[in-house]
Amino acid sequence: MGADGSAARPEEPGTALELLVHGVGGTTPEKMLDDPRTVRITGDDIAAVFRRADDVDAETRGTGPHDGRTGPVPEAYVWCNLTSGNGTRALWLLLLPFMVVNLAHWMRPTARGRKKTVRFYGLLVRLAGLTLTVLLVAAACEVALDLAAWQCAGTRACAASHSWLGFLSPDVSDDGWWSRPGRRLALAALVPAALTGLLWYLSHRTWSAYESQQPMSREGEPEEDNVRTALGRPGFWYGRRLVARLRAAHTAAGLLTIAAAVSSTAARFDRAPGGPALLDTLGRLLPASLLAAGAAVVWVVCRRGRSEKCLDRELDEHLVRRLPLTALVLLALAAVYAGWERPGWESQGRLSGDATFGGIALVQGLLVIALAVVAHMLYRTHPDPRSAMRGLGGPAVAMLACALGGVMSGGVSQRVADWLDGTGATIPGPPVLLTWQASVIPLVLLVLLGHCAWLGLRTWRAARAQLTTVESEYPAEPKDATRTRRIARTRAMAALTDRGPRLIGVTSASTLLLGAGALVGALTSRKTPGKAAEGSYPFVESAAETAQALGSWLIGLGFILFVTWGRRAYKDPSARRTIGILWDVGTFWPRAAHPFAPPCYAERAVPDLTWRIGTWTRATQGRLVISGHSQGSVLAAAAAWQLEPSVRKRVALLTYGSPLERLYGRWFPAHFGPVALTALHHDVDCWRNLHRLTDPIGGPVRLPGDCGPEVDREPLKDPLAYGRTDLHPLPAPILGHSDYQADPVFAEERARLLGRLQPDVPGQRSQDDPGRSSA
Repeated sequence: MGADGSAARPEEPGTALELLVHGVGGTTPEKMLDDPRTVRITGDDIAAVFRRADDVDAETRGTGPHDGRTGPVPEAYVWCNLTSGNGTRALWLLLLPFMVVNLAHWMRPTARGRKKTVRFYGLLVRLAGLTLTVLLVAAACEVALDLAAWQCAGTRACAASHSWLGFLSPDVSDDGWWSRPGRRLALAALVPAALTGLLWYLSHRTWSAYESQQPMSREGEPEEDNVRTALGRPGFWYGRRLVARLRAAHTAAGLLTIAAAVSSTAARFDRAPGGPALLDTLGRLLPASLLAAGAAVVWVVCRRGRSEKCLDRELDEHLVRRLPLTALVLLALAAVYAGWERPGWESQGRLSGDATFGGIALVQGLLVIALAVVAHMLYRTHPDPRSAMRGLGGPAVAMLACALGGVMSGGVSQRVADWLDGTGATIPGPPVLLTWQASVIPLVLLVLLGHCAWLGLRTWRAARAQLTTVESEYPAEPKDATRTRRIARTRAMAALTDRGPRLIGVTSASTLLLGAGALVGALTSRKTPGKAAEGSYPFVESAAETAQALGSWLIGLGFILFVTWGRRAYKDPSARRTIGILWDVGTFWPRAAHPFAPPCYAERAVPDLTWRIGTWTRATQGRLVISGHSQGSVLAAAAAWQLEPSVRKRVALLTYGSPLERLYGRWFPAHFGPVALTALHHDVDCWRNLHRLTDPIGGPVRLPGDCGPEVDREPLKDPLAYGRTDLHPLPAPILGHSDYQADPVFAEERARLLGRLQPDVPGQRSQDDPGRSSA
C-alpha cells in the first residue's frame, strides 16, 4: 500500500515489509531507519509509523535491482511518546502504588479449568486496589482535616504562626464564622475532594488519549486455542467497560471517605447526652447512608471483571454517572451537617486517624494473605518451576503496593505535621500508627541490606567463576586480566535479574511481618514507639527511640526525593524520559485492578500494530517480519496474538534483547508462560531470538523440546573483540542490552529470516532451517 493508500498491482509479487518496534526509553525514526530523511506515513504525534523518504511509495513502484533495493521495505513504529511526553507525566508519580497493584492482577499463575478461582484472584486484587484509593484519600483527609483544620487551627500557638489559618482559628479570628470545628472540617474537605477529582480527571483523560483505540474486529478463535493465552482474545486490549465501572466506584469511594471524615466527629458529639434530637437523628441517618453507599461501591468492584472473549462496546452509563453523583450529594450533606451550629463544640486531640489507618492496614494484610492462598492453589494446578516465587509473585507485589501507599501516606502526614508545628509540640501530630509504620522502615532496610550483601557475595563469586570461561571464548588474543574481570563482572551483574524474585519475596515478607507488628504495637499501646518503650530495658528504649527518629528521617527523605523527582520531571525532558522507562515496564498491562493507575500504552500500541499488519498484508498479499527490541518484542508478540490465524502465518518474528521469558514469562506465567510462547512459535511463520550473557534484561525464550534451538540462537559474543584487532583497532565496548545491530550475527539472522519472506505465498520450510516451526 502506497502513501495514497493504493494497493500493489496484482501482477507484481507482494512486497516484503520489516516493521521495526523499539524498546524502553524510545528512540527516533531516523536512528531506527538509519536515514536522516524520514516521513510519517500514518499515525499522530503520540504514536506513528515512519518510512524512509525513498520508500514511501515502495509498494506501487515495486522493488528490485532497478531501484537499488533487493530486501524488504523497513518501517519504524515509534511509540515512545505514549510513556514520555509532556510535563503532566510528572503527576503520574502519585499513581505509583496503583500501578504496582495493577501489576499484581496479571501475575497470577497458570491455571486451566479453574475459572472461579481465577475470578476470585482478580476480585481480591481489585479489593486491594480499592483500599489503596481509600488510603490515599484518607491521607489527604489526615493532612487537611486533622492536622490543619482540626489540630493547628484549633490551637492558638500553631494558628498564630501560620497566618493563612488565622480565619479558621477561634482565638485569632475572634470566633469568626469559619472558626467553628465543623465548618473548618467542611472547608478543609475541599482539598481531598480536589484530589479525588484530579484522579478521576487523569483517569478519564488518559483513557480517551491512550486506551480508546478499538482493536480490529475479528472472530474469536476456538476456546481450546484461547486457553494458551488471553492476549489473543478479541477484547483483551479494550477494557473500556471495566475501567469506567472501576473509575466510578473508586471516585465514589474517595468521596465517601471524605464524607465520613467530615461527619463522624460531629456525629459523636451529637450522640452525647443532652444533644439536639434532630442532629442526633441526622447523625445516625448519615452514617447509615454512607455505609449503604459504601456497600454499593464494594458490590460494583466485586460484581464484574474483565470481558475479553469479545469486543465489549457497551457502557454502564447509569452506574458510571449515578454512583459518583450519589457520593457527591452525600458529601455535600455531610458538609452541611458538620457545619451546623453546635454550642460548646471544640476541637481537641486528634480525629479518629488511628482507627481508620489501622482498619485499612488490617484489611490490606488479610487481602494479601488470602491472595497468597489463592495463588498457591492455582500454582499447584499446573506447577511451573520458572514462575517467580512459585506463583506468589502477585501477592508479593500487592504487598509492596500497600507498603508504597503506606509510606506515601505516612511521609506526607509527618512532613506536614513537622511543617505546621516545627519543634513546638503544640499539636498532637499524626496518628500513632503512622509513626509505628515509619519506625519499622529501618528494620526493613536492614533486612534488605543483609540480603543485598548476600547477593553481592554471590555476584562476586559468580564473576570469579566466569574468568576462565571468558578467556576461553577469546583463545587467539593476548590476555588482559583487567579486561577479563570487567567482562566477567558485567555478566555476573546481568545475572542479578534472575535473582529479582528472591529480593521481592524477602522485601514483601519482611514488610508484612513488621507491618503486622507495627499495627499490634500501635493499637495496644496507643503511644509512639519511643513512649511505649519508656521504663523498659535501656537497650529496648534506646532501640525504639532510634528506630522512631531514623524512620521519621527516612520517610521524610523519601518524601523530599519524591517531590524533587516529580518537580524535575515536570521541567526536564531527560528526567521525564527516565520516568517513562519505568512506565514502559509497569504500564504494559491494561487497568484491570485500579482505574487510577497510569494508562496502558499497549491498548494503543497493540491495536496500532495489528491494524498496520492486517491492512498491509490484506492490501499487498505480502509477507512481513516484526523486528522487536526489548519491550518492542513484547508488543510484537502481543500484536501477533491479535492477528487472524491466516495473517499470523504471513508474519515472522525477530526479537533481540527480549524480556519475553526472562521477565514476562516468569512474572506473568498465565499470559507469557511456556505454553503461550510455544503456541506463538507454532502460529507465526518463523521466529528467531537473539540475546547476550551481558544483557540484564533480554534473555533466551527457553521453549521446551526441539522448539528451543529453533527460536533461540546461542548467546552472542559481547564484546565483539577482546582486545585490539585489525577489525577493531580501538577497544570494543561491552554492549549489554543495546546496539544488537552492531553484531554481524544480527545481520546474518536477519538476512536468513527475511529471505523467507520473498515468495508471494508462504513456502515450505527446509528441514535444516533454524527458524523452522513444527506447525
